[in-house]
Amino acid sequence: MRWLITGGGMLAADVRAALTGEPVLALRRSELDLCDGRAVRDAVLGHRPQVVINCAAWTAVDAAETCEAEALEINGHAVRPLAQVCRRAGARLVHLSTDYVFDGESGRPYHEDSPTGPVNAYGRTKLAGERAALEQGHYVVRTAWLYGAGGPNFVRTMIELAGTRPTVDVVDDQRGQPTWSADLAAFLVRLARSGLPPGVYHGTSAGETTWHGLATEVFKLLGADPGRVRPVPGTAFPRPARRPASGVLACTRCEPIRHWREALHAAWPTLSGLAVGGEVGRQWGVV
Repeated sequence: MRWLITGGGMLAADVRAALTGEPVLALRRSELDLCDGRAVRDAVLGHRPQVVINCAAWTAVDAAETCEAEALEINGHAVRPLAQVCRRAGARLVHLSTDYVFDGESGRPYHEDSPTGPVNAYGRTKLAGERAALEQGHYVVRTAWLYGAGGPNFVRTMIELAGTRPTVDVVDDQRGQPTWSADLAAFLVRLARSGLPPGVYHGTSAGETTWHGLATEVFKLLGADPGRVRPVPGTAFPRPARRPASGVLACTRCEPIRHWREALHAAWPTLSGLAVGGEVGRQWGVV
């Protein structure tokens, strides 16, 4: 099976690693601008993949509030020609989306067919991309709270702050599902191979927690006092973009990813290595 991966971030790198030994063309933004319809068409028709996994996206949630048109170009408008050329070439497109397409007010996990209602610009642009992919009969995978070794993320930040601050204030009234990018990469590959019908799928770790709960678990793994992580409300950190109070997703259409805590423990050898040789590593015994 031939694969095409778009995007050069943490998830794209993990998808590439999950496909070691297979014919894969992985194109970063500098190599393929999704907003360039001709370049997209040439890449798909030239490589002739059976599967295209679109990891390219505008992910700066707060910046999207003032740059919604630019975010929409990448997250929404660019998906339509990609989806169209994939259909023309007979390729399955797996397009990544987010829990931010929901308003977070339900109080229950959102199912794949739950009504959407984004409360910020980022969510609106990602919903536009979902619709473009689904119109052409492709896959949409919603995920959330990604972390991994390949890029900036919350877990990495907590590892660094544990070695530089006596206490850390972390939001405790937003609920979600921390998801290891390597687990999600494996999920995407399984879905693409599965023969399951196109449509919306949820790809997050099982279980749920708050940012404070995740930070506390990171401190425990570091051997640090979890009491140093202080719970605060989201209002303590006003941001340009409103965050949903709960973005917990239910996975009902395929086999779910393992529990978030189990995944974090499995990922830890690769994550703790981020601090090796630095102040955080020396202070907390990572090295």
